[in-house]
Amino acid sequence: MPTDTINKIGIISPGAMGISVAATMQRSGFDVYWASAGRSGSSVARAQEHNLLDAQTMANLCVTCDVLVSVCPPHTAVSIAEEVLATGFTGVYLDANAIAPNKAAYIAEMMTAAGVVFVDGSIIGGPAWEPQRTWLYLSGEQAELAASFFAAGPLETAVIGDKIGQASALKMCFAAYSKGTTALLSMILAGAEALGVRANLEEQWSRGGSDFATQTQQRVRRVTAKAWRFEGEMHEIAATFAHVGLPAGFHEAAANIYQRLAHFKEADTHPELKEVLTSLLQE
Repeated sequence: MPTDTINKIGIISPGAMGISVAATMQRSGFDVYWASAGRSGSSVARAQEHNLLDAQTMANLCVTCDVLVSVCPPHTAVSIAEEVLATGFTGVYLDANAIAPNKAAYIAEMMTAAGVVFVDGSIIGGPAWEPQRTWLYLSGEQAELAASFFAAGPLETAVIGDKIGQASALKMCFAAYSKGTTALLSMILAGAEALGVRANLEEQWSRGGSDFATQTQQRVRRVTAKAWRFEGEMHEIAATFAHVGLPAGFHEAAANIYQRLAHFKEADTHPELKEVLTSLLQE
C-alpha cells in the first residue's frame, strides 16, 4: 500500500503515550481519528485538546481509516485486535503494545488470515514530545511503510527486521531490566522495612557519597502511577522468557509487586514512601 494513498489513521486508546504517537502522525501529514465510545472524560478532553477526529465507535473507526495503530494496556491487545477484525477491517494494523513476541505472532496470524497488513511495534521511552527521547521499533515485511507514518517526529522510529516478533522481543528484554529492577528495589525496601533494617540499608547504600538510596526512594514512589499497567507487562515478559526456556518466576513476582501498587493509579501526587511500603507488605 503506497504511502500517498493513506490519509486517515486511527489511534486506538490514546492515553498519555498514545496521544503523543497521534501527535507525531498529525505532524507527518495524516488525519488522525479515534473512537470516543466508552472512553473516560479525561480521554475525551485529551483527544479534543490535540484535535483528534472522533469516529465515535470502533466500527466507524475501522471503516473510516486505512491504518490503525494500537497503543493499549498489554492485557487488552488480543481482545482489541479481535474487535477490529470483527468489523471487517482489511487495512494496515500496527500493534505497538508491550506484548510477548509469541502473542504478537498470534495476533499477526489472525490479521493476515483476514487480509490485514500487520506490523509489529514497540515503544521504548516516555510520551514522545521531544526528539531523541522515545523510540518506536518496528518489524515485519511492511515495517518501512509503518515508519513513514511518523516521519516528522518527534517520535523516532527504527526498523529492526522483517520478522514479526522482533520489535516486541526488544521491548520485553529492555523492560525486563528497566521495570523489573524497579520492582526488585521496591521489594527490597519493603523487606528491609519489615525486618527493621531499612535505615541501615540506606546508610550502607549512601557510603562514599552515593545518592543511590535517595534515587531508589524516588524511583519506588514514582512507579506507583503506572504500576497498574506494568503488572500486565511483567506477565508478558515472563511469558517471553518462558517461551525460550528461561525462568519466568522473577517477572511473575515483579507482576505481583506491581499488583500491590495498582491502587495508586488515580493518585494526584506520588505517595509517601511509607505508604508505598505499607501497600507492598499487605497481601
